[in-house]
Amino acid sequence: MNFTAKQLQNARTRSDLVKMAKKHGISIDKTLEKLRYEAELKQLQVEMMNLQKWVEKHKKRLAIIFEGRDAAGKGGTIKRLKQHLNPRSSRVVALTKPTEVERGQWYFRRYIKVLPNPGEIVFFDRSWYNRAVVEPVMGFCTDDEYEQFMVQVPEFEHLLYEDELIIIKFWFSISKDEQKKRFESRLKNPLKRWKYSPVDMRGQELWDRYTYYKEQMLNKTHTDYCPWILVKANSKELARIESMRYILSRLNYDGKGESKTTLLPDPNIVMRYHRSSTQIDI
Repeated sequence: MNFTAKQLQNARTRSDLVKMAKKHGISIDKTLEKLRYEAELKQLQVEMMNLQKWVEKHKKRLAIIFEGRDAAGKGGTIKRLKQHLNPRSSRVVALTKPTEVERGQWYFRRYIKVLPNPGEIVFFDRSWYNRAVVEPVMGFCTDDEYEQFMVQVPEFEHLLYEDELIIIKFWFSISKDEQKKRFESRLKNPLKRWKYSPVDMRGQELWDRYTYYKEQMLNKTHTDYCPWILVKANSKELARIESMRYILSRLNYDGKGESKTTLLPDPNIVMRYHRSSTQIDI
């Protein structure tokens, strides 16, 4: 049973809706869950604004990398993270395929050009790790290029670490069934159809191949100075909230905790990669 138009017109406050729902036996569990999510998100976004002020004040450089299979929720999470930040000192990097000139350059060069400047936060919607998973799966690089990348990337990240660039690496993990549902949802929604491409559905066909390269990447590029953080992302809302909490928990910024919400991520949702970790996108 749902609210009628007349009932909604008569309700003036959230409390009125709750009372009306109880009186008429209308389930509002999902609605209340959504309201709790939005309230929590708002508090964490306030914390993100405090974090940004600290980054600006102390000229820190913060790069947050979002990797994962197609439709894992990377873009949606970045959108919520950046929503209320000052655009002058935060930006999103989502590079298209390399140009002919870039293909002749050192692979990392195009990414070095877009790394954060002092006082800036950069969100990478996919990153140099394209060469670790997407490119070898889809045949966009040679075996030699892949092998060279896997050798060089830990050294590249160590140089960035020594230069005091702060890097957070997320892998958003979803199940095969959940990915399929999200693809189908995109096709039904004209506002999201642009997100879908024939390459996406190949992700379902090549699921096991993606898994192999993803495991190679995590195993060989997870380091103490630049670890991988796994996020169980079958629930978009939980993935957004808990990854945001992880970022905030990592850094000691001015005004930390002013929102009075917990900044400790749920270890059942967000966890540091370990070779024995149970994952949902195997």
